[in-house]
Amino acid sequence: MPEVKPDSEVAVIGAGPAGLMAAEVLAERGARVTVYDRMPSAGRKFLMAGRGGLNLTHSESLPDFLKRYGDAAPRLRAAIEAFPPDAVRAWCERLGQETFVGTSGRVFPKVLKASPLLRAWLRRLAGAGVEFRFRHRWFGWDENGALLFETPDGRAGVKPDATILGLGGASWPRLGSDGGWVDALTSSGVAVTPLRPANSGFTVNWSGIFRDRFEGQPLKRIALSFGPQTVRGEAMITRSGLEGGAIYALSSPLRESIASTGDAVLHVALRPDLTVAELMERLAAPRGKQSLSTFLRKAAGLSPPAIGLLQEAAASASLKLATLDPAALAALINAVPVRLTGTASIERAISTAGGIALGEIDEHFMLRGRPGTFVAGEMLDWEAPTGGYLLQAAFATGVAAARGALATFAERGITAL
Repeated sequence: MPEVKPDSEVAVIGAGPAGLMAAEVLAERGARVTVYDRMPSAGRKFLMAGRGGLNLTHSESLPDFLKRYGDAAPRLRAAIEAFPPDAVRAWCERLGQETFVGTSGRVFPKVLKASPLLRAWLRRLAGAGVEFRFRHRWFGWDENGALLFETPDGRAGVKPDATILGLGGASWPRLGSDGGWVDALTSSGVAVTPLRPANSGFTVNWSGIFRDRFEGQPLKRIALSFGPQTVRGEAMITRSGLEGGAIYALSSPLRESIASTGDAVLHVALRPDLTVAELMERLAAPRGKQSLSTFLRKAAGLSPPAIGLLQEAAASASLKLATLDPAALAALINAVPVRLTGTASIERAISTAGGIALGEIDEHFMLRGRPGTFVAGEMLDWEAPTGGYLLQAAFATGVAAARGALATFAERGITAL
C-alpha cells in the first residue's frame, strides 16, 4: 500500500456546494483544510445550475419549506433550522452577490448566474488557507483507515484527523457526481439505498406523427395530476416523453409507481383556469366550417401542442374527437391521460434519490460505523423538488457536517481549532 503522509487536518472530498460550505466553516475556525475532487476544477454542477438562474433557496415559511423533504424532513430539520434560507441569502450577500425573491417565491442572485458567486467563494476559501487537490479520485480506505486516491501521479494515501464526504449523487456524471463512492461505502458496511433519478423526465410511447411534429415544444399553463397531488406549471414534450418543472415536482410518486407497477398514468389539465362547465359552454358554440383544430384553438384557447396531445390521447383510446359531445370533450381537455412507461436516465436527472441511509449518521452527520467521517449533501438519502430546496439542503448539511467535525475535535481536546 502507498505510504500515508498527513496532508491536512481535515479532508473534504467533493468540491460541490456541500463540500465547499463545509470547508468554509472549518477554515473559519482555523482548521487546516484540503478539498479533493476528481474533476479539474470546483463546482461544475453548481455552474450548470446557474444556467437556470441559480435558484439558491426559497422564501416560503420554514414549516412549509421543511415539508418539501418528505420522510427525510425530521432528520434534516435541525441542520436546516441552524442554517435556514435567510442564512443562505446573508452568506451570498457577504460574497458580494445580492439576492432577490422571484414571483414564485424562489430566491436568486441578482445577476442570475453562478460564476460570480463561485469565483468570490473560491477566493474566500483561498484567503482562509483552504487548499485544493483536483484530479484526485477517492476510492476508499486502506486497512489503517487512510483515504486512498487515484491521482495524476499515481495512488496516494492521506490520513487526516477528520473527513467530510460531499461527493454528490449520480446525476450529470460528466460534471463530477457519478456515484462512484457507493462501492467504497457499501464495502465498509455502510447501508446505501440504491441511487435513482429524481427531478427527472419520463418516457412516453408517442406516436411517430406526434413525436416528429411536437418534439421540443412546451405545454404552458397546465396542471398535472397524479393520485392526490396536482401541480401547476409547464412541461416540455421531448422525443421520448415529457420533462419540465411540473413533471419534476411529481417525479417521486411517478417514479415509485413505475417501479412497482410498470407505468403511471398522469392526467394533464390543458385549461386548468376553466371549469368543465365553462369549457362545455365554449365548446357548445357552432363549429361551422372550421376544422376541429381551429375550433379548439379559438373556442377553448388550446395551443397546437395541447391540441396534438388531446388528439394523441384520443387515438390511444380509439376515440374520435369530432364525435365527442361538449361535455365529454370538456372533461377530456382537463384530464388528458398520458401513460408514462419509464423514468429518464439518471445521467440526465437534475438530482438523485437514494444514498447513504440516514440511520447511518449520528446527530453530527458522522458515520456511526466510521468515527471521524462525516457526510453532507446529496450523498445522503433524501430528495426534494426543484425550487431552491436542493441547494438549501446541500448548504445546510455541509455546515452541519463541519460543525459536527468541530464538535468531535473539541471532545477529543484538539485545541488548535
